[in-house]
Amino acid sequence: LSHAAIKEIEDTIQKINKRVDELVVTYQKKTLEPLPGRTLKETLEEKIMTTVNRGRDRTGRIAERNLDEGNQVMMMARTGARGNILNITQMSACLGQQAVRGKRIARGYRHRTLPHFGSADLGAKSHGFIGSSYKKGLDPVEFFFHAMGGRESLTDTAMRTPKSGYLQRRLINAGQDIKVEKDGTVRDNTKTIIQFTFGEDGIDPSKTNFGKFDVERILEVSK
Repeated sequence: LSHAAIKEIEDTIQKINKRVDELVVTYQKKTLEPLPGRTLKETLEEKIMTTVNRGRDRTGRIAERNLDEGNQVMMMARTGARGNILNITQMSACLGQQAVRGKRIARGYRHRTLPHFGSADLGAKSHGFIGSSYKKGLDPVEFFFHAMGGRESLTDTAMRTPKSGYLQRRLINAGQDIKVEKDGTVRDNTKTIIQFTFGEDGIDPSKTNFGKFDVERILEVSK
């Protein structure tokens, strides 16, 4: 990125931190208006998450605007070959908020996430917001928060893999004897009718566009 783009991204991150600090002050003064069905603390957390996520998206748009059209990573994302704009944002602009269980990082020491922060500090950086990018590099505190968020993702992946694999195996075993007969009915290995018409509509999913027929396309081809 150009120096001008980097400066614009840094200014955006400063505005994010300033906006979060303003929200914290209104919360501490009890002038923050709670959202329907939310406590004051829940409202604060929700508003902060919205602020930091919007800010990260803004830095991503700055990076996208300033990257050359011939940039290989940008080409991969735009063509859908691999990755997306969020990956480019995190590489070149801003990593954004790290989350554990869908919320800002809150666990750690008593009244603080790490000993580097003051007691009851509710600011952006003290609860897992990373303003640096992968290219710029993370400071030790940012790296620690990033490891916390990454560990949750690794655990989720490790736990989901055997569950989804076992579910797939059960589905295959349940459906291996079911087939469409010549009369259009769906039957099992004992010739018991499961469905009178496959899928209740007789449409082959492999020949449709997400379960629907593109009639205009069929007519165009038939011409």
